[in-house]
Amino acid sequence: MSSLFIRLYLDEDVNVLVADLLNARGFDALTVRDAGRLQASDAEQLAYAITQQRALVTHNRSDFEELVQTYFATEQKHYGVILAVRRPPQEIAKRLLVILNRVTADEMENQVRYI
Repeated sequence: MSSLFIRLYLDEDVNVLVADLLNARGFDALTVRDAGRLQASDAEQLAYAITQQRALVTHNRSDFEELVQTYFATEQKHYGVILAVRRPPQEIAKRLLVILNRVTADEMENQVRYI
Protein backbone atom coordinates (compact mmCIF):
# COMPACT_ATOMS: atom_id res chain seq x y z
CA MET A 1 0.00 0.00 0.00
CA SER A 2 1.32 3.41 -0.97
CA SER A 3 1.47 6.14 1.66
CA LEU A 4 1.89 9.80 0.97
CA PHE A 5 2.43 11.44 4.36
CA ILE A 6 5.03 10.37 6.88
CA ARG A 7 3.59 9.65 10.30
CA LEU A 8 6.04 10.38 13.12
CA TYR A 9 6.76 8.78 16.47
CA LEU A 10 8.82 11.05 18.75
CA ASP A 11 11.16 9.29 21.15
CA GLU A 12 11.15 10.07 24.85
CA ASP A 13 14.06 12.50 24.55
CA VAL A 14 12.32 14.74 21.98
CA ASN A 15 10.38 17.66 23.47
CA VAL A 16 6.60 17.07 23.24
CA LEU A 17 6.21 20.64 21.92
CA VAL A 18 7.64 19.37 18.61
CA ALA A 19 4.64 17.06 18.21
CA ASP A 20 2.25 19.86 19.16
CA LEU A 21 3.77 22.16 16.54
CA LEU A 22 3.60 19.49 13.82
CA ASN A 23 0.08 18.38 14.72
CA ALA A 24 -1.04 22.02 14.54
CA ARG A 25 0.21 22.02 10.93
CA GLY A 26 -1.92 18.97 10.12
CA PHE A 27 0.77 16.29 10.38
CA ASP A 28 0.49 13.12 12.44
CA ALA A 29 3.09 13.19 15.23
CA LEU A 30 2.74 10.87 18.22
CA THR A 31 4.90 11.14 21.33
CA VAL A 32 6.11 8.26 23.46
CA ARG A 33 4.23 9.85 26.34
CA ASP A 34 0.94 9.95 24.44
CA ALA A 35 1.44 6.35 23.32
CA GLY A 36 1.92 5.32 26.97
CA ARG A 37 5.39 3.93 26.24
CA LEU A 38 7.63 5.95 28.57
CA GLN A 39 10.82 4.15 29.63
CA ALA A 40 10.60 1.42 26.97
CA SER A 41 13.99 0.44 25.56
CA ASP A 42 15.26 1.88 22.29
CA ALA A 43 14.66 -1.44 20.55
CA GLU A 44 11.11 -1.54 21.90
CA GLN A 45 10.49 2.04 20.75
CA LEU A 46 11.65 1.26 17.22
CA ALA A 47 9.60 -1.95 17.15
CA TYR A 48 6.52 -0.01 18.26
CA ALA A 49 7.10 2.66 15.60
CA ILE A 50 7.22 -0.13 13.02
CA THR A 51 3.94 -1.67 14.22
CA GLN A 52 2.36 1.77 13.84
CA GLN A 53 4.02 2.41 10.45
CA ARG A 54 5.72 5.53 11.79
CA ALA A 55 9.15 7.07 11.30
CA LEU A 56 10.93 7.45 14.62
CA VAL A 57 12.44 10.81 15.62
CA THR A 58 15.18 10.83 18.24
CA HIS A 59 18.21 12.71 19.55
CA ASN A 60 19.82 9.38 20.50
CA ARG A 61 22.08 9.03 17.48
CA SER A 62 24.53 6.37 18.63
CA ASP A 63 22.00 3.82 19.91
CA PHE A 64 19.62 4.19 16.97
CA GLU A 65 22.38 4.10 14.36
CA GLU A 66 23.38 0.74 15.84
CA LEU A 67 19.78 -0.50 15.85
CA VAL A 68 19.26 0.58 12.24
CA GLN A 69 22.44 -1.24 11.21
CA THR A 70 21.02 -4.39 12.77
CA TYR A 71 17.80 -3.91 10.81
CA PHE A 72 19.75 -3.44 7.58
CA ALA A 73 21.93 -6.49 8.23
CA THR A 74 18.90 -8.70 8.89
CA GLU A 75 16.82 -7.12 6.09
CA GLN A 76 14.09 -6.00 8.50
CA LYS A 77 11.81 -3.22 7.33
CA HIS A 78 11.30 0.02 9.23
CA TYR A 79 9.51 3.24 8.33
CA GLY A 80 12.45 5.55 8.78
CA VAL A 81 14.55 7.00 11.54
CA ILE A 82 15.22 10.72 11.82
CA LEU A 83 18.20 11.63 13.99
CA ALA A 84 18.00 15.19 15.25
CA VAL A 85 20.74 17.28 16.82
CA ARG A 86 19.46 18.88 20.04
CA ARG A 87 17.98 22.25 19.21
CA PRO A 88 15.01 24.30 20.43
CA PRO A 89 11.68 22.55 19.71
CA GLN A 90 10.68 25.18 17.16
CA GLU A 91 13.87 24.54 15.18
CA ILE A 92 13.39 20.76 15.28
CA ALA A 93 9.80 21.19 14.06
CA LYS A 94 10.95 23.50 11.27
CA ARG A 95 13.53 20.95 10.10
CA LEU A 96 11.01 18.12 10.29
CA LEU A 97 8.54 20.15 8.22
CA VAL A 98 11.09 20.26 5.41
CA ILE A 99 11.11 16.46 5.34
CA LEU A 100 7.35 16.13 5.81
CA ASN A 101 6.67 18.49 2.92
CA ARG A 102 9.17 16.92 0.51
CA VAL A 103 9.44 13.21 1.28
CA THR A 104 6.64 10.64 1.06
CA ALA A 105 6.17 7.87 3.58
CA ASP A 106 7.14 5.33 0.91
CA GLU A 107 10.37 7.23 0.20
CA MET A 108 11.17 7.30 3.93
CA GLU A 109 10.99 3.50 4.33
CA ASN A 110 14.29 2.03 5.52
CA GLN A 111 15.93 5.47 5.40
CA VAL A 112 17.89 7.38 8.00
CA ARG A 113 17.81 11.17 7.86
CA TYR A 114 19.88 13.62 9.89
CA ILE A 115 18.52 17.00 10.88
